[in-house]
Amino acid sequence: MTTAKKRTLQVGIVQQRNSEYADENIDLLERNIAALAEAGAELIVLPELHNTPYFCQVENTDVFNMAESIPGPSTDRYGALAASLRVVLVTSLFERRAPGLYHNTAVVFEKNGTIAGKYRKMHIPDDPGYYEKFYFTPGDLGFKPIDTSVGKLGVLVCWDQWYPEAARLMALYGADVLIYPTAIGFDPRDDDDEKARQKDAWVTVQRGHAVANGIPVVTVNRVGVEPDPGNATAGIEFWGNSFVAGPQGEMLTEADDQPVNQIVEIDMTRSETVRRIWPFFRDRRIDAFQGLVKRFLDET
Repeated sequence: MTTAKKRTLQVGIVQQRNSEYADENIDLLERNIAALAEAGAELIVLPELHNTPYFCQVENTDVFNMAESIPGPSTDRYGALAASLRVVLVTSLFERRAPGLYHNTAVVFEKNGTIAGKYRKMHIPDDPGYYEKFYFTPGDLGFKPIDTSVGKLGVLVCWDQWYPEAARLMALYGADVLIYPTAIGFDPRDDDDEKARQKDAWVTVQRGHAVANGIPVVTVNRVGVEPDPGNATAGIEFWGNSFVAGPQGEMLTEADDQPVNQIVEIDMTRSETVRRIWPFFRDRRIDAFQGLVKRFLDET
C-alpha cells in the first residue's frame, strides 16, 4: 500500500503587545513578520485587529475614523510586505465598507502580495469590555475557505471560535486548516480560578474543532493589559496562549503570556490519515440535523 508523500507547512505566529499608537504597532508587526519569514515561515498569522489597541472596550463614534477601505492603506502595506518576503499573510482589519457600514475583516495575502481573499467576522459579541456590535456588522461572505499557494485556509475570527458550526462548515468546504486571529483576555478583577476556567475552555473548544474535523487549528492572540478608555472596567488582560493543534487535537506549540514569534511545522498530509481512522465525516447523520438551523427547539 502506498502512502501520500508528506507535505509540511511552516506556520509563523505573531503574539504581540500593542501600544495606543497604530504606527508603532504596525512597525513592530512588520519587524516580527520579517523575522519569521527569515526563519523560514511560509504562512504567518497575526492577532485580531492588530493595528490598534482593542478599541471595542468603549462605544465611541470617533473610533470609526480608524476604519479603512479594502483595498486601502493597510492592504497596500501588508500586501507589499507579503510580496517582498514571499509569504502568505493572514491579517485582521477594521473595514469601512460604506458610510455607516463596517466589518471586522480578515484579509489574506498571497506570496505575490495580491489579496487572496477575505472573511468578515460572522459572530459579533456584545459584552462588558467587548462592545463589538456597536462597531461591526455581521459578515455576509459565509464560511468559505480562502485558496492560497499553501492550502485552503479556513479563516475565522475570535468569537467565531466558540461555534462548532462555523468550524464544521469551513471543513465541509474543504479547508486544510482552521485559523483564528484573536483578541481575548481576562477581567483583571477575576480570581485565578475563574481565569483558569476561561482560558481552559477557550483552548478546549478549539482543540475540539481540530478533533471533530480532523484538521489543524492555528489560534493567535494578543498579550498585555490594555486599559479601558472609559474607566468603566479594569481593562482587559489579554492572555496570549497562542497555540497550534494537530488534527487529533494534539498540541504542536503553545505560547505563554509574553510577546513571542514562533514557528511550528504542520504535517498537511496527516488529516487524511486521521480521517481514515476516525471517519467522522462518513458517519455524520446529515438526515437528522435539520434542527441546527433553528434558534432554539421548543418542546411545543
